[in-house]
Amino acid sequence: MKIFPTTDIKQLDAYTIENEPIASIDLMERAARALTAAIANRWGTDIRITIFAGPGNNGGDALAVARLLLERGYRHVETFLFNTKGELSPDCATNMERLAAIPDVDFHEVTSQFVFPKLTEDDVIIDGLFGIGLNKPLAGGFAAVVKFINASPAQVVAIDIPSGLMGEDNSFNVSSCIVRADLTLSLQLPKLAFLFAENELFVGEWRLLDIGLSQEAIDALSTDYALTEPADMALLLKPRDKFAHKGKFGRALLIAGSLGMAGASVLAAKACLKSGVGLLTVHVPFRNNGIVQTAVPEAMTEVDLSDTCFATATDTDDYQAVAIGPGLGRQPETVAALLEQIETSETPMVLDADALNILGENRALLSRLPKGSILTPHPVELERMVGKCRNSFERLERARDLARNADVHIVLKGAYTAVISPDGTCRFNATGNPGMATAGSGDVLTGILLALLAQGYAPADAAALGVCVHGMAGDLAANELGQIGMTAGDIVAHLPQAWKELATFAE
Repeated sequence: MKIFPTTDIKQLDAYTIENEPIASIDLMERAARALTAAIANRWGTDIRITIFAGPGNNGGDALAVARLLLERGYRHVETFLFNTKGELSPDCATNMERLAAIPDVDFHEVTSQFVFPKLTEDDVIIDGLFGIGLNKPLAGGFAAVVKFINASPAQVVAIDIPSGLMGEDNSFNVSSCIVRADLTLSLQLPKLAFLFAENELFVGEWRLLDIGLSQEAIDALSTDYALTEPADMALLLKPRDKFAHKGKFGRALLIAGSLGMAGASVLAAKACLKSGVGLLTVHVPFRNNGIVQTAVPEAMTEVDLSDTCFATATDTDDYQAVAIGPGLGRQPETVAALLEQIETSETPMVLDADALNILGENRALLSRLPKGSILTPHPVELERMVGKCRNSFERLERARDLARNADVHIVLKGAYTAVISPDGTCRFNATGNPGMATAGSGDVLTGILLALLAQGYAPADAAALGVCVHGMAGDLAANELGQIGMTAGDIVAHLPQAWKELATFAE
């Protein structure tokens, strides 16, 4: 599913109006019907609803929703239209006239002073003050209305986007002047801002409503952003020939673990083996060898000269992919060995955890990484490489710059993990859950990515596919065990079922 900048969404509206063809007021009515149906599915006709409408088309949507709710039999609908400058958009003005024409309607046009209604926790507010056209923080009277909404105990539903929130970059916004919605009903497409952690406070739960924007226009218009789902990723799966053997599915090398951190090696190795790799070798310090051999009998081991850590770079020419980092540690000899490994290897790498932290202290080596390599940082690890960021939008932009400049693929981990390619495109992942925020989850992902690279998947596809299946396995584990009690090992255990379910989408 494509994610467009808000300026492009306006183009989609205009194209739909011209080419369907449909009058803009009728497109607004179609959106209002979808909004009303979503609200009616959640709340019964006895609920008290207070609607705040602004002077633009978002306000027009809100006024149409007020009318349609009344037509559905909602008995307690009070609507406030804020028209302090006497300038309504044409469609907003039309919907004001339609609403005001209803006998005994509880409608108020606010042109100067506003007396705030008394609201309770049993009430619902519908926020239709401002939509995606906003390009500066709210101030003055509108900021006061937003602060009233946020201070009320009522549940809040935002139309398309919470008022005050900008669709992409909110670096210079004022958080106290943004509506804090419990539910955001986004029209047709998600907004990029919905995928950033700091905006969860404003967006709450978000749902997409199909309002019939032109699919032809959506397909034709390019964008750097997309939200991927299992059905999209299933198309990437490579079929297995009947006469295939283990040599057909790649040889992978995992460099992981140090004294006291053998578990990271085990988790990554198991995930790799449960993701289709043909042969796996785990490079381990001597004192971890017995642990890995016992815990993962399907894997071979290569023993480092050090008893306790990775201290000796190794030949990777016989492997199709290498992963390095889980449980590695940052001992001086490990730092030296990693730097040498990067300098001497041409095999694509997956770099995670301490490998990324070491790179953050040796940024010049980023340009020396083998072509097709994948970096898997969480936000703090990324900032060690690109510098401190104000928010998720800036972090994403710096990650895109790093991917371009270093010619690497970046998996920026989070609730909507972003897979960023050297061309700057970003694919956000829709699978996964908060139960995956547990020790070792990243090691599992590293193993999955290693397996896919070794099998010959293109790096961009390996990253997106691996992140999707990782999240699917996490969702399966959470469904069975609950989010609180699940561990990284549970994610590994559910990988076979995740791969099986993903394949069904391609059938």
